[in-house]
Amino acid sequence: MAQTKSDPNYKVIAENRRARYDYAIEEDIECGIILQGSEVKSLRENSANIAESYANVEDGELWLINSYIAPYEPARTWGHEERRRRKLLVSKKQLAKMWSATQRKGMTLVPLVLYFNHRGLVKLKIGIAKGKKSHDKRDTEAKRDWGRQKQRLLRQGG
Repeated sequence: MAQTKSDPNYKVIAENRRARYDYAIEEDIECGIILQGSEVKSLRENSANIAESYANVEDGELWLINSYIAPYEPARTWGHEERRRRKLLVSKKQLAKMWSATQRKGMTLVPLVLYFNHRGLVKLKIGIAKGKKSHDKRDTEAKRDWGRQKQRLLRQGG
């Protein structure tokens, strides 16, 4: 996500920060998402959650399951379901890669970031991930703690 701060359209809507702790991310893929009008307006108000959601390949299509987009209050009569399944858009080559990773290698498709790109379109970054064991999580935590401690020592010494 090497985006410049000066880009007026780029904006992170929701981020799954726990995903990098619970999973070892092998590769990440940017994909489009099919939304209704009230969902886009709700996302512009920054009300979404992808923390407990996941992606799945079913019948040759990629779906985002259990993601939350808050209802848009002015469209309450013709609004949207908050936790409906949303179709994701990827190329056939990427879809085949995801299918083989999940079916053959036992990997998981984890949503990492939901954002507006530089053109103002909603995009979702999905990680092809393998679940970490508890000792891997401890190693990650130890490295993070050592990094913090190193930064403290450098600040105090300089």
